Amino acid sequence: MKAELVLDCENHHGEGIFWNPEDQRVWWTDIEGRALWSYDPVSGDHQKIEMPERVCCFAPRAAGGMIIAYADRVVLRDAGSGEETLICEFEPGNPETRLNDGRADRQGRLVAGGMNEVSGKADSSVISIGTDLSVATLIEGVSCANSTCFSADGRTMFFADTPDREIVAYDYDPETGAASNRRVHASFKDEPGLPDGSCVDAEGGVWNAEWEGHRVVRVAPDGRIDQVIDVPVWKPTCCAFGGPDLDTLFITTSRLMSDDEALAKEPTSGGLYAVKPGFRGALDAPFNG
Repeated sequence: MKAELVLDCENHHGEGIFWNPEDQRVWWTDIEGRALWSYDPVSGDHQKIEMPERVCCFAPRAAGGMIIAYADRVVLRDAGSGEETLICEFEPGNPETRLNDGRADRQGRLVAGGMNEVSGKADSSVISIGTDLSVATLIEGVSCANSTCFSADGRTMFFADTPDREIVAYDYDPETGAASNRRVHASFKDEPGLPDGSCVDAEGGVWNAEWEGHRVVRVAPDGRIDQVIDVPVWKPTCCAFGGPDLDTLFITTSRLMSDDEALAKEPTSGGLYAVKPGFRGALDAPFNG
């Protein structure tokens, strides 16, 4: 099965994609392009919102507007005025780290993880922003946080520290947002790419975009890779189910660190791709804070 280009948006580094049922659009961030994008799969309309800084991940807010994780802080952003309210700074004592991947859990907390983009050291973390705007640290010793997503019942959290080449699972307490009982869910050591952003389907599968792997794969509930989606560019980054029936898998891609020769071979790198893989997604909750 092969993903097809739906929007040739030339993102520098597309990431953090999700479906917003309120406006029936798929949303994502171009981190290095400092922009938010949205796309209506019915009409084909697309919009780009210039941002003052790098947005690493974000989610719609049930009360209106968005919660946005910039590289160095998390804020609430008003939809009309663009006014922002600071929730927290992220690792202000470490100039090498920034926020990266994140997704809302089933109760509407935002779980966002960091990365060391300078040395690659495992000295960043994963934090949770509660619905009362409290901040908790879930995981420490992280090099590059990715693949954050939650089972449909909200009781399992999936995560990848990308250089480890594996997706791990945690027992996740819906009441407290605590993660425990870490175990390996799937190994990517024999895969062509590294585990990047993920989402889940309604049947318990985890879909993962393989960075530098030309593919998105489905990890079955038993940890086996049981389906492969070919992506015609080198750097898939994240994926999310969307569309009116939640049956379309949208895939963001990147041009980051691609030279002119690579872009000449794959000129649609950084585009938005889609495929109908025969599964339906589990809808993400909005941020409920």
